[in-house]
Amino acid sequence: MATSPNGKSLGLAACTAIVVGNMVGSGFYLSPAAVAPYGNLAIIVWIIMGAGAICLGLTFARLASLVPAVGGPYAYTRLAYGDFAGFLIAWGYWISIWTSLPVIAIAFAGVMVDLFPGLGNRFTATCLTLGVIWAIVLVNLRGVHAAGLFAQVTTYAKLIPFGAVAIIGLLYIDTSHFTEFNPSGQPLLGSIAALAPLTMFAYLGLESATVPAGDVQDAERTIPRSTVLGISIAAALYVLGTIVVMGLVPRQELVHSVAPFSEAAGIMWGRGGELAISIAVILSSIGALNGWTLLMGQVPMAAARDGLFPPLFARLSPRGVPAVGMIVSAALATVLVLVQALGSEGFAAVYRLMVGLSTMTAVVPYAFCSLARTLVAARLSSGRGYPRVTAIELIAFVFAMFTLYGSGAEPVLYGLVLLMLGIPVYVWQRRNAAAAVESEEMTAGAATRPAVS
Repeated sequence: MATSPNGKSLGLAACTAIVVGNMVGSGFYLSPAAVAPYGNLAIIVWIIMGAGAICLGLTFARLASLVPAVGGPYAYTRLAYGDFAGFLIAWGYWISIWTSLPVIAIAFAGVMVDLFPGLGNRFTATCLTLGVIWAIVLVNLRGVHAAGLFAQVTTYAKLIPFGAVAIIGLLYIDTSHFTEFNPSGQPLLGSIAALAPLTMFAYLGLESATVPAGDVQDAERTIPRSTVLGISIAAALYVLGTIVVMGLVPRQELVHSVAPFSEAAGIMWGRGGELAISIAVILSSIGALNGWTLLMGQVPMAAARDGLFPPLFARLSPRGVPAVGMIVSAALATVLVLVQALGSEGFAAVYRLMVGLSTMTAVVPYAFCSLARTLVAARLSSGRGYPRVTAIELIAFVFAMFTLYGSGAEPVLYGLVLLMLGIPVYVWQRRNAAAAVESEEMTAGAATRPAVS
């Protein structure tokens, strides 16, 4: 990879690859089955959500241009709104990460069940889901020195075959599958709201190009361009992929599918095509799990270093990784998998709840950041002026709020409870910090006090 004279190595192509690679994940593989009950309306919602995602991505790009050395929803929220808001967003962003792990692992287990039908019982599927989560955690605990190369390999592994299905598959579709606009039986607005979290989950990661902003060449131009280009590529893949799968697999079968793209490839190219897609999903799921596992240790570590999370999250293992954050996060993801495994809901219900919970806890940080630019700019200028809120930022905020509404009562309730459970942690941290300052002041005062003879 070429390096610019100022030492920054990430150009437009690299940043675009980061955005596309982080967005195209399990939300894409399983989404055709999840949105199948809504017929042609699902395709329209994919396009609408793509436009909203571009607006939201641009707000992050503008924040990165203001503070190019700092990235992520937590950092921007803390700078704009203060420590408490920063803590809540770090807490919620962390929750969104470990609640997304089961969804990615479910994609992996679904493909394994499709390849080996004998594994198709709840106990085995649960073991596969938990097994791949903890296997990736163990790999990361040992230290992953080639993470960048591994991510590139898995990104290409998924884009090439899925791109082939999304483009070449247009020649195979059966147009009779698109006769129903909204067969769900729900009102139009209710159907759109129900589709919002299912599609938004696939767009999570749209802020990825802002994270390495300090290493981006010409960040003020490259980050907005790569964000729009990356989201546009992902959106095109989502729309075309959904059209192809819905046009090949009958809706009654698609609703219950655990590997919709593999089934579509099998219809077009036989067992060989189905196997190629299945292998791509397996490799890509492992790569996505690896990336989110790295991140779920980094987010609490960053907050702990700022004094907002317990100090143990900031400790590094002898191999230089935030092991506590990874293990605690994986344990919470395990509890989520087991709770759902013990219930009576089917695959689709489990998928919807986990997607709703992960999306809800992710769009709360997005909502905060959508209007943060004017406050960040004012703080950087020492309060000498507040820039106007732009139309793009207002659209991004409305987009995030509508997605939150569409997440549904159950995920929002669970997500709100999980967010509120963070308040005692914040109070504890503030109390400990105040006690530490008081202790230091007393020690300093004793050291400067003259001795009495």
